[in-house]
Amino acid sequence: MSDRYQSLAHNPIGKFLVKNLGLPNPPYLERWEEGAPLVNGTVLIGAAKGSVLGKKLADTLKASRIVTAAKNVEGDKYKGLVFDATGIGNAADLVAITKFFTPVLRSLRVCGRVVVIGTLPEATTTDGSSIAQRALEGFVRSLAKEVGRGSSANLVYVGKGAEESLGSTLEFLLSPKSAYVSGQVVRLGATHLVAADKVTDPAKPLAGKVALVTGASRGLGAAMARTLHRDGATIVGLDVPQLGADLTKLTEELGGGSITVDITGKDAPQRIAKYLKDNYQGVDIVVHNAGITRDKRLMNMKRENWSLVVDISVGAPQRITAELLKQGLIHKGGRVIGVSSIAGIAGNNGQTNYGTAKAGVIGFVNDLSKRAAADGISVNAVAPGFIETDMVKTIPLGIREAGRRMNSMSQGGLPIDVAEAIAWYANPGSSAVSGNTVRVCGQSLLGA
Repeated sequence: MSDRYQSLAHNPIGKFLVKNLGLPNPPYLERWEEGAPLVNGTVLIGAAKGSVLGKKLADTLKASRIVTAAKNVEGDKYKGLVFDATGIGNAADLVAITKFFTPVLRSLRVCGRVVVIGTLPEATTTDGSSIAQRALEGFVRSLAKEVGRGSSANLVYVGKGAEESLGSTLEFLLSPKSAYVSGQVVRLGATHLVAADKVTDPAKPLAGKVALVTGASRGLGAAMARTLHRDGATIVGLDVPQLGADLTKLTEELGGGSITVDITGKDAPQRIAKYLKDNYQGVDIVVHNAGITRDKRLMNMKRENWSLVVDISVGAPQRITAELLKQGLIHKGGRVIGVSSIAGIAGNNGQTNYGTAKAGVIGFVNDLSKRAAADGISVNAVAPGFIETDMVKTIPLGIREAGRRMNSMSQGGLPIDVAEAIAWYANPGSSAVSGNTVRVCGQSLLGA
């Protein structure tokens, strides 16, 4: 769905009105295209005294073919700024952040990227370091609202032993693939999963992997399926029988398989498991994308609409995953990925059922990630904000415009933005990323 206001704001008359009336000025976000460099420019690296990554950080970026600089040169422009804050051990040491960023922020290019790397606060050895590391969240969330011009800022906490697994996360956060991700905190090694699997072909990191995507026939699910296929995965799409024709069209396009089943059905987990076992000997990536809305304020909510929304979003994924794990069908190094929503974080008027369901997805991730770690399986979720899908066409104009503008990017996201986050989780190099719920919302003003 086109954003007419964005187009207006970029023509000569619109630019004049936006500037003089103080209206939102949504930039055109850069998004990655096949064949383009991962990062089109130089990334400047800095570090606080006593930080532990050192040469490892530069080597990691070099391995990802990202050009870096270790010293700011007056007049140079940077596509990214990366600061190693692992050495900050008390509140007074936080001044190191300003020493690095203040002189170089004006040198950040349009649609630039800022990444701060810290230590998991709960893994620090002193109260002072725990406090200082937690303070980094406030810094990054605030800076993300300052950088503007389509730029973003995010924080990566690294647990002990997870330093070797930074690559895929830095590639995602420094590239246009994270166009609509800002003000977020990513935790590596929080579940003690740290070993990154080797990626033999950077252009096809998911080659040889099988990915199940529920709700795949259209919208976000179709974007996820296409993006995972772009990265080399064999796609198994799943949707309800009523959307069987759309699902078949997609899976034929991608050369994959399809399952038509109502996931709330009593035997659905067993049917899905049998299909995956018989046709693919298991699965590597499970994306629980299926979901519906049945919006009413609680005083008018029908019980069946409450139960259906909750069961599709969190009940059925829980049962399906349990069955796949029981039969040993999710391979070691596998991925389970849920789709939450900012409604599950901040709540939404008229969506008590949906907000409950999507908060339940976060609970599902928090619970399962700890238990699945023993089998080398990571569990994460995305929480989309306002994404330009066919569903938003039914939203009244005023509410639709508010949804678009009430974030740091002043616009809605695209389905590809959510799909790119799914692909990052699925990447073999992302093993240490588990137990996370990362918002794809342009740093929406709703919620934390």
